[in-house]
Amino acid sequence: MLALLCAAQFMVVLDVSVVNVALPSIQHALGFDARHLAWVGNAYALSFGALLLLGARLADLYGHRRVFTADLALFTAASLAGGLADAPGALIAARAGQGVGAAVLAPATLTILTSAFAEGPRRTRAIAVWTAVSLAGGTAGNLIGGALTEYLSWRAILLINVPIGLACLAAARVLAPGGGGRSGGGRRLDVLGAVLASAGLGALAYGLSGAPAVALAGAVLLALFALVEVRVARVPLIPLSLLRPRAIWLGNTVMLLAGACLNPMWYFLTLSLQNVLGYGPLQTGLAFLPHTVLTMLVGLRVVPWLMRRADDRVLIVAGALIGAAGFWWQSRIAPGQDYLTAIGGPAVLISLGGGLLSTPLTVTVTSGAAPADAGAASGLANTAKQVGGALGLAVLVALTAGQAGVGGGPAAAHVLAAGYGRAFAVLAVVLAAVALLAAALPRRRTRRPWRAGRSAACPLIGRSSAPAGPRVRRSAGRRAAAGRRRTPRPGSAECAAPRNARG
Repeated sequence: MLALLCAAQFMVVLDVSVVNVALPSIQHALGFDARHLAWVGNAYALSFGALLLLGARLADLYGHRRVFTADLALFTAASLAGGLADAPGALIAARAGQGVGAAVLAPATLTILTSAFAEGPRRTRAIAVWTAVSLAGGTAGNLIGGALTEYLSWRAILLINVPIGLACLAAARVLAPGGGGRSGGGRRLDVLGAVLASAGLGALAYGLSGAPAVALAGAVLLALFALVEVRVARVPLIPLSLLRPRAIWLGNTVMLLAGACLNPMWYFLTLSLQNVLGYGPLQTGLAFLPHTVLTMLVGLRVVPWLMRRADDRVLIVAGALIGAAGFWWQSRIAPGQDYLTAIGGPAVLISLGGGLLSTPLTVTVTSGAAPADAGAASGLANTAKQVGGALGLAVLVALTAGQAGVGGGPAAAHVLAAGYGRAFAVLAVVLAAVALLAAALPRRRTRRPWRAGRSAACPLIGRSSAPAGPRVRRSAGRRAAAGRRRTPRPGSAECAAPRNARG
C-alpha cells in the first residue's frame, strides 16, 4: 500500500517541476509567447494549490478509495491530453486538468496513509517515506525533464505519467482501502466555500506578481470564504474546531512559510544554472543530483532515527536554520564560479535543512485531528505548503522583475546573478523566521509505554515490553502475594468498569 501511495504522490509532485527545463522546447514547438509560456507551470500550480481544500474534504465525505481512484484516472487522462496537445491553449488546459486531479490525489494519499498506520513509530516511518518521496519528486523533476527533453521529446515529460497512472489504477483496486465515506446524515460538500477559496487563492497568487487590484480582490474573496465557513457551511472545508490546537494553526503557518522557501527555490536554481552558469537542460538536471540524493538519505534514514531521540520542534528549528545558511550561501552565486562553490556546497545545507524539518513538521500538523477530519487536516497541510510556494514565488518574481529577463553576454549574466541572489537572500531570512515560529510549537505528546501493549478488547490485557521499575515490581509482588494478580477476560465486568473505578 505504501508503495502505491508513494508512486501516486511522486507523480503529483514531479509534475510541479518537470516542465522547467523543457519550457524553451515547448515554446518553440507550440509557438508560445513569453507572457503565456509561464502558464504551462502556473496552470498546474494554481489549480493544484487552490483546490486542495476541496480535494481533502472529498476524501472524507465520499470515501478514500473511490476518490483516490477517480482522481488518479483524471490525472492520467490529463497527462495524455497534454502530451498530445498541438496548441498553447490545449496544453494549458491539460496542465490545469492535471492540477485539479492532483489537488484531490495529494491529500487522499496522506489521508489513506494516516488512516492505515496508527500513531507511533510505524506512522512516523511511513510519513518519513512519503515525505522523502515527495521531496525527491520535486527535486527529480528537473533531472527527469532534462533527460526526456534532450533524448526524446518535451511530450515525454507528460506522457510518462500514463503508464505509471495505469499501473497505480490497477494496484488501487487491490490495495487501496475503501473506507472513509460518510453515508446518510445529509452530509454535503461545501461547494460555495470551495469556489471562494479557489478563486481567492488564485487571484491572490496572480495579483502578487504585479496586479495589486487582483490581489485585493483575492483577499476579499478569502475573507468571504472565512465568513462562509463560520456562518453558512453545514460541512465546512476547514472545521473551526480543527484550527483550535496550536500544533495545527501554528504548524500550518510554519508549513506555509517553509513552502514559500523550499518550492520557489527550484525556479531560481534552474534560471541560475542556465542563465548565469550557462548550463544546458540535461546539465541542469544533473546538477540537482546532490539535492535528490541528500534529501532521500536524510528523509529516509536520518530523520526517523532522530525523531525517536529528539523533540519534533527541535528538528524543525535546526532544519530551518541549516537551510537558511544554505540559501545565504546560494545568494553569493556569480558567473564563472565552479560547481562546488555555486551549487554543490549550498545544496548540502539546503537539502539537509529541508529534509530535517519536513517530516517532523508534517507529523505535527496531521497529528491530533479527529479521524472524521483526517482529510481536512492533511488537505490543510498540503494547501499551506503549495499556496505558500505559489505566493512566495509570485512575490520573489515581483522583487526580481528588473533582472528576470534573459540576456546575453557577461554583463547580463552578472545582472541576472544579482537578481537571483536577492531572491535567495530573501529565502534565507524567511527560513530564519520559520525557526523562530517553530520554537513556539508544542512539544510532542509522549504516550505512556503501557498503553501500547493493551488489548483492544480490554485495556488491562497486555503489558509494556519496557522493563518495570523497582516501584512497579514491588507493587506487582504485593498484588501476587495478596492473590489479586490475574488477567481479566475480555467482556467481563471488570473490563467494562471505568479504569478509575478499578482497585
